[in-house]
Amino acid sequence: MKLIFNGLKDTPLNLLRRLGYAFLRRDERTGELSFARRAGAGDYPRFHIFASQDEKGNVSLNLHLDQKRASYQGSSAHSGEYGDKGVLKAEAERVKAEFSK
Repeated sequence: MKLIFNGLKDTPLNLLRRLGYAFLRRDERTGELSFARRAGAGDYPRFHIFASQDEKGNVSLNLHLDQKRASYQGSSAHSGEYGDKGVLKAEAERVKAEFSK
């Protein structure tokens, strides 16, 4: 699920940390920042966000739910949920509320 914000009063890093997201890594090729937040007791399932900011300061978040770790060695494929239903929709609303303050 893609979410777009502009005119933020704080950095995406700080806002996502307030929401319980942990910084994972920065993609050297795209510049995207990767964040995750547990959705259960273990490492998976987890909410996963890729964040990027353009030259005008607009922030783009790509949110999905990782159901499990990648199954095959050397592969980044996993069972992810995308869209705007159920817990993913509820999490998107929570993120929107924090980013819109």
